[in-house]
Amino acid sequence: METEAVAQLIRAGIPNAEVQVSGDGSHFEALIVSEVFEGLTPIKRQRLVMETVKTQIASGELHALSIKTQTPAQHAGSGVC
Repeated sequence: METEAVAQLIRAGIPNAEVQVSGDGSHFEALIVSEVFEGLTPIKRQRLVMETVKTQIASGELHALSIKTQTPAQHAGSGVC
């Protein structure tokens, strides 16, 4: 898979999210910033993101996805672009 394909899957499942993905074809890292994460526990945030790529994980097309989630307020204070 390409990084942009992974990003598009996440964006489709979490509309209006800011998504940055890096990786090498089967192992990816994603930073997702969305208001939807407000008030959710870290595990609920992870599950929400994993739901967007579950078909690709199940098929083996996507082997591993490391996820970092932030609300817009957390992102603004993180210094991460």
